[in-house]
Amino acid sequence: MPIDSTLPGFRSLTPSQRLEVIARKAGLTPAEVASIHTPGALPLGTADGMIENVIGTYELPLAVAGYFQLNGKDVLVPMVVEEPSVVAAASFMAKLVREGGGFQTSSSGPLMRAQVQVIGVSDPLGARQTILRHRQEIIEIANSRDKVLIGLGGGCRDVEVHVFPDTPRGPMVVAHLIVDVRDAMGANTVNTMAEAVAGRIEQITGGSVRLRILSNLADLRVARASLRVSASTLATRDFAGERVVDGILDAYTFAAVDPYRAATHNKGIMNGIDPVVVATGNDWRAVEAGAHAYACRSGRYTSLTCWERANNGDLVGSIELPMPVGLVGGATKTHPLARLALKVMNVASAEELGEVIAAVGLAQNMAAMRALRTEGIQRAHMALHARNIALAAGATGEEIDWVAQRLAAARDVRMDLAVELLAEKRR
Repeated sequence: MPIDSTLPGFRSLTPSQRLEVIARKAGLTPAEVASIHTPGALPLGTADGMIENVIGTYELPLAVAGYFQLNGKDVLVPMVVEEPSVVAAASFMAKLVREGGGFQTSSSGPLMRAQVQVIGVSDPLGARQTILRHRQEIIEIANSRDKVLIGLGGGCRDVEVHVFPDTPRGPMVVAHLIVDVRDAMGANTVNTMAEAVAGRIEQITGGSVRLRILSNLADLRVARASLRVSASTLATRDFAGERVVDGILDAYTFAAVDPYRAATHNKGIMNGIDPVVVATGNDWRAVEAGAHAYACRSGRYTSLTCWERANNGDLVGSIELPMPVGLVGGATKTHPLARLALKVMNVASAEELGEVIAAVGLAQNMAAMRALRTEGIQRAHMALHARNIALAAGATGEEIDWVAQRLAAARDVRMDLAVELLAEKRR
């Protein structure tokens, strides 16, 4: 069912009214609406089965970013995050990008790596050749452990062998199983396959297998997104569009050449990516690890995004990064709200989910650089953060907005001032 991702006036609605809009657009049932609206959507018994030593559950805000359009398809984007301005920035940038045709996305396929570490071989290059001669046998052993995946069209596709001839622990040979995990994140699948082939690899090489585990540098499972916006679209009341484009290109170049800036630049990208990964019950630590490792693939830590100016002056941005996310397995199935988040997104495959996440990261990056070049990152961020300060000061109901508006107007978002304003309001 096609979804309209535009959300005009959404911010001015109450949480209940916003949920009514999303429920209508996404076709949620009354029971699904109730599970989102009612605190404690994750039953304690379910939580106790997910991890160890459970004593309760911990809630974070669940929001929806609007206006996203990928390859002509509208997508509503659930986001779980505690930081102000993230959802608003993503939605606003998606609205601007939409005017130019939306995001264009693609992905490379759901291929994950499992690593099997072999030590104790005196001829590591010879051991590599031996493993490759037995490639088909190793693939068959790996595939014998997951008939369900094979039935879905996935499975081990290839074997690579990496040689480290001189390490502090002697020569090391590492076999990589390249596995198509379909719509799963794939960690359990590839780990099981690595365990299955370890014994045979020991037999044929004469070495000893140590680690047998996946790699979170999923460089064969990348998602890509690109956008194009006109300079006039980026203009603000105080800044001409061409000046904004120049500023964004300057900010990007700074991140491209300086790892100190790149770390913060990429953190801003992950501000958009992590909330979607969390909302859908996926492993945000795996996505973070893969993204930052990928940012170093040239031998130097740099920007995950690229920004350019087209011949006609348009701003063109793109992102490519590993995206090991799934629609099945783990918390994506056990957490009730993760299942509902995926329903709201209306994505058909893990690859499509990864592309949506990449687009959100690209939007977040553009929002941050545009803000840095225009009013400054703190002005917009602190205006939204003022609500948090008002809450912490004890404001309730309409007092929250009243205090937050005055903090923002004063451009002085402090707890002591919030307490003074609240006392004034109550007098």
